[in-house]
Amino acid sequence: MTATSDHRAFNEAALTTDQGIPVADTDNSLRAGARGPSLLEDFHLREKLMRFDHERIPERVVHARGAGAHGVFKIYEPLDEFTTADFLTDPDAETPVFVRFSTVQGSRGSTDTPRDVRGFATKFYTRQGNFDLVGNNMPVFFIQDGIKFPDLVHALKPEPHHEMPQAASAHDTFWDFVTLQPETMHHLIWLMSDRALPRSYRMMQGFGVHTFRLVNGHGRSTFVKFHWTPALGTHSLVFDEAQKISGKDPDFNRRDLWEAIEAGNFPSWELGVQFIPSEQAFAFDDIDLLDATKLIPEELVPVTPVGRLTLNRNPDNFFAETEQVAFSVGNVVPGIDFTDDPLLQARLFSYLDTQLTRLGGPNFAQLPINRPRVPVRNHQQDGFHQQRVPVGRANYSPNSLGTQDDGAGFTHHPELVDGPKERKRSVTFADHYSQATLFWNSMSAWEREHIVAAYRFELGKVTTMAIRVRMVEHLNRVDHDLAVAVAAGIGVEEPVKSVDNHGRASAALSQAPTAPGPVTTRKVAILMGDGVSARWVAGLSEDLTQHGVTVELLGPVDGTVDTDDGLPMEVTRAMNTVASVVYDAVVVPDGALSLAADGQAVQFAAEAYKHGKPVTAAGTGEDVLLRAHIRLDAEDPALILGDAPAAGLLAALAVHRNFDRDVAAIPA
Repeated sequence: MTATSDHRAFNEAALTTDQGIPVADTDNSLRAGARGPSLLEDFHLREKLMRFDHERIPERVVHARGAGAHGVFKIYEPLDEFTTADFLTDPDAETPVFVRFSTVQGSRGSTDTPRDVRGFATKFYTRQGNFDLVGNNMPVFFIQDGIKFPDLVHALKPEPHHEMPQAASAHDTFWDFVTLQPETMHHLIWLMSDRALPRSYRMMQGFGVHTFRLVNGHGRSTFVKFHWTPALGTHSLVFDEAQKISGKDPDFNRRDLWEAIEAGNFPSWELGVQFIPSEQAFAFDDIDLLDATKLIPEELVPVTPVGRLTLNRNPDNFFAETEQVAFSVGNVVPGIDFTDDPLLQARLFSYLDTQLTRLGGPNFAQLPINRPRVPVRNHQQDGFHQQRVPVGRANYSPNSLGTQDDGAGFTHHPELVDGPKERKRSVTFADHYSQATLFWNSMSAWEREHIVAAYRFELGKVTTMAIRVRMVEHLNRVDHDLAVAVAAGIGVEEPVKSVDNHGRASAALSQAPTAPGPVTTRKVAILMGDGVSARWVAGLSEDLTQHGVTVELLGPVDGTVDTDDGLPMEVTRAMNTVASVVYDAVVVPDGALSLAADGQAVQFAAEAYKHGKPVTAAGTGEDVLLRAHIRLDAEDPALILGDAPAAGLLAALAVHRNFDRDVAAIPA
């Protein structure tokens, strides 16, 4: 038999070593006798253990816990007026992307739902090379200058003497830092809002944070801000719910993303851009475009929709793709350029530098998830993990023997820069409070309640009273009523009013819905018990499913329940394996008399109601609500009673929650 025929006869599904040698037995090491010592010549044992010992790579310092997906991006209309970037000027181009969502504070093994900023990083594999839009779910950042980033992260992370708390900002070092660094006040109020608790990555906005620059074919520069808006609407959890989810399902957000894509419910976002002509760079009072702690209200510069991102494929392997993907704000293509934002300038160094340690050397761009979809030609060579095999004699420039620069590549915008070298911030960066006030003024009543509760919780964990006092003093410069409300909850004396609220607001900053949104992929739990009305459950399930809602039947145990027609009905899962917090609504059907005596069912209804979720009951199901101290005569559009609840339940899901309820009598 020839070597070729031997190769073809080899079982392609069989295990091999890294050298391609077939493995006969991977359960037993090679020994000198059945009870004798293992032998050094066992190359399979040595290789298997060596590879296992080196499986881990350093996790990201921030954004360690993430989830990712593949997708595509398409522009609506050509943006030639603003840029030469190919993927922004060709409506026929479908640009492949990889998106990684993440939390900031926690380690890779932490939970998905802490109070935290979320990363929203997109790698566009364009025909001109890779462009990375590396942003967050909040449009501003804590600090103005990247030189403060190590200090911020050190203060935010677990305290170094005992490595606690994990994935939490509610501790002394963080609040000590922010109260001594007033520029953090704007981002801090975003962190205390429901924006820090997204219901789903699929229901989360994204922002480029910085002001970037687009450059067109005539060399004209336009300043831009990038916005991602989810098709499913922007929705959040409440803090009590988020904390409970951390125990019930630490993978809540990543599981939600994975399961939606597997089911074919591909999440999508619209890319919007705020265009600011270069001549208007100084046209906004109290807003410097280079200050990453400021946003431009949409009332001043509207967001123009320009394209759509759709995620349609889960990774094949988490480590190879989601963990090894390397983003950098320095990855730009012709037609996109930087500004002099000092936080952005520091990120240009930091993102590239960190990959050297994380991914083991300079060739990380050759990993499949990072590899451009266009040919790579340069004179970089060698180093750890070199995968390319360069050919030719000339590995320098200029040369007359090989590849040369043709002069048609990326060119930086020729901005005029002049000034003395000095460690100094512009006076236009000096306002640290007015946009925090803008955010507070823009919130609905229930959003303000959540913000006050968040400040009270976080500062209530701070053991140093002087830090609490300093924070109340800062809040008094944001809004006096806010400062008074927070002070009352943390044992700090009520402050004397020091400044007037400017009164400005921006409707785009609130998450309070102004119109119903999509209900697709919302999850509804129907509580089941023996005697339940099979017709009622089947009819409601069908009505909801037709609108794209996911329905799960929860029984006292796994298996089936006996319905009112004497036939068994299979449940999705046992009630004790889940909780109301992982659903968007709870339904208690007619006929299941045992539910009113089931404390777990009563707790399901009470907890969902307390979190503002739609709650539905019919017939005997109303007894469960009464036991949960829920007033059935309350004027509440998200409390749906009766035999035909589908329309009301769908309408309530479309506005997410009802936070105007009086829940004082509901059990904790």
